[in-house]
Amino acid sequence: MLEEETTRIPWLNEVDLRLKGFKVHALPESTEVPVKAGRRDFYKMGLVNGEMTINYGGQLLDIKGTALFFVNPHVPHALVRRINRTGGYACIFTETFLNGRDLQDSPLFRVGENPVVSLNAEQAAFMTGLFKKMLSVYDGDYLYKSDLIKNYIALIIHEALRIQPAQHVPAFRNGESRISHQFTDLLEKQFPIERSDEPLRLRSPQDYARHLNVHVNYLNRSVRETTGKTTSANISSRIIAEAKALLQHSDWAVAEIAYALGFEYPAYFNNYFKRLTGSTPNTFRKV
Repeated sequence: MLEEETTRIPWLNEVDLRLKGFKVHALPESTEVPVKAGRRDFYKMGLVNGEMTINYGGQLLDIKGTALFFVNPHVPHALVRRINRTGGYACIFTETFLNGRDLQDSPLFRVGENPVVSLNAEQAAFMTGLFKKMLSVYDGDYLYKSDLIKNYIALIIHEALRIQPAQHVPAFRNGESRISHQFTDLLEKQFPIERSDEPLRLRSPQDYARHLNVHVNYLNRSVRETTGKTTSANISSRIIAEAKALLQHSDWAVAEIAYALGFEYPAYFNNYFKRLTGSTPNTFRKV
């Protein structure tokens, strides 16, 4: 069974990172299980060489050889196992350092896309050169280093997209598939929940139907045809996923999580969570 280390990153000065907005560093060669990165910290991208397993949003992804990886902080994630010694480079940056919407819309950071881009020898050499130059700029005293770092990040992202195009390019067969895609996109945009005093706006199929200007029966038929699940089931699944993430990766009280997810009373949330997961929120948090 894979075990996740839950301590914070020991070498990362988060106060300094938040002030500067970015950090570039070489990854130490190690066979130890790396620390858990958490959920609401910073965007990350890196170049790694070795063998390891990443838990990204509950999906285990294996890296073998040299690869780029891109981490969205809103997706629960952790490096859970290293098989051989690994090394490479990493760049960590805040959402405000780059345009937040551009990051969220980028296929490399989008929920559901594969965040790992495998590289051949030629691609690995080119990317290694870019990260080395970026590290040199970071360690230097160039007056406009932040602007140059942004350019390097953008270049690496675009080169990665050129190597591995987005896997989920919308191709609408008919009106039903288009509406279903719009529903899914709107559903994902409700998350992650960042503030406990700003409850979820859209909770029911009727809410989404009104927002999309379609009849709720048409929405239900379209979503079921495309996803195989009802609109309510899709909404419930996403709310439960967010609830689990908040229980595991925040210090909010259960009552705060309940309100943030649109439940008027904590008891309603407790019953909802137990009905769909078989466990109470407090029990799940202790596991």
